[in-house]
Amino acid sequence: MQDEIHLKHYFDVEHCIFVLLEKIFTMKKLSLIALVALVFWFSSCNKTEENDRFELLTGALWASDSLLVDGLDASGPGEILEKFKGEAKFNRDATGYFGSYTGNWRFAEDRTQIIITTDSLPIPLATIIDELSSTSLRITTAYPSLTNPDEDMHIRMTFNAK
Repeated sequence: MQDEIHLKHYFDVEHCIFVLLEKIFTMKKLSLIALVALVFWFSSCNKTEENDRFELLTGALWASDSLLVDGLDASGPGEILEKFKGEAKFNRDATGYFGSYTGNWRFAEDRTQIIITTDSLPIPLATIIDELSSTSLRITTAYPSLTNPDEDMHIRMTFNAK
């Protein structure tokens, strides 16, 4: 009888160890699955953010709100930003129009900048995106002065979605 109790106790301990190991391996599998899911989630967040920026920019027709050079309005007749006044459209195929200019655009610097190229400007216009939402776009840049190429004009253009 004593041998039966001892044998039964041995199988109970063995069973407990088996159950414990099974739970540990199951937890490890779940941890591994959770880790893989977390990696995919983080990588998709970054892509979603990038896609959102693209969608925000290309999804709206933008109307100029303020066009400033060194803090002063430069959108009036004969002013330096007069031709940027009006509507801007950033097409999905990287073409577009920007006021009366037509040309190409692209993102740069991890989608924090927009580069606009057009035959109408002597050099590409590299802008920093200060704000981009579904209702507002604000870009800034420094561009060589037309009267004194050694100095930069500080330009800020603000657009509202139509």
